[in-house]
Amino acid sequence: MSLSRRNLLAAGGAALAAVATRQTVSRAEDVAKETAARDSSPAITKGRIHQSVMGWCFKPMPSIELAKHCKAIGIEAIEGIPASDYPAVTKLGLKISLVGSHGFQAGPLDPENHAMNEAKLREAIDTAVKFGAPSVITFTGMRKTGIDDRQATKNCLDLWKRVLPYAEANDITLVLEHLNSRDDTHPMKGHPGYWGDDVELCVDLVKQLDSPRFKLLFDIYHVQIMNGDIIRRIREYHPLIGHYHTAGAPGRGELNDDQEINYPAVMRAILETGYSQYVAQEFIPTSNDPIASLREAARVCDV
Repeated sequence: MSLSRRNLLAAGGAALAAVATRQTVSRAEDVAKETAARDSSPAITKGRIHQSVMGWCFKPMPSIELAKHCKAIGIEAIEGIPASDYPAVTKLGLKISLVGSHGFQAGPLDPENHAMNEAKLREAIDTAVKFGAPSVITFTGMRKTGIDDRQATKNCLDLWKRVLPYAEANDITLVLEHLNSRDDTHPMKGHPGYWGDDVELCVDLVKQLDSPRFKLLFDIYHVQIMNGDIIRRIREYHPLIGHYHTAGAPGRGELNDDQEINYPAVMRAILETGYSQYVAQEFIPTSNDPIASLREAARVCDV
């Protein structure tokens, strides 16, 4: 049987299409394998920055599930989760990088909160000792009518001076977090009314206490919004800094190209100071895959 030129061309075209299809499928399979290998291998390979993650940012994901993802990514520690979950996450091999205490709203600025603040801080110190965490967080609290800046300073210092000997005796560091008061778009992106919204003020409070067990929690996101000049401030304040938090600015989203902070440069500046404690990822994921966002943030900070 003879084949027409048209039939030959059709047959040749079909063969080429089949080859192209096989090549496309093969390439797709290769990409899938590469993606699977990347997603199953640690994102952190250098480990010079000791990374942690803030659990509340990934709610409603259970702490244990998040901890398993952290292990796969190479993140060393976790914070911002219920203390009742500490035994399970530490059993997985993660460390507790920071223990919560009295929260940012009802702080020592107001003497009416002092009894509660002291009890919460002492309890948190005990928890930190039990689980090997290096630090406990504290806050100034919100502004209150009738309490001026001078009195607010005295009130805060009075409370911390009552707790600090207990922290010192237990080798636990209290870290004071500076928060921004500018962003009013979301209850956890900014905190209008927070008194300790100027990092210079918080640095001054740390200096007045003059203890190696009371330091600044330098939240890179909040400092960028309120004060800026991040790298210069890190270099200047580094002897007073006991903990770091990250997030993209503005918006508290991922550490990607849609935000303004150059995180690799910031991480290198932190390393140059000799800092060896934790840097915790505290961004609010906006993507459909929050763990992919966490993996990318961990990679960005692994300098």
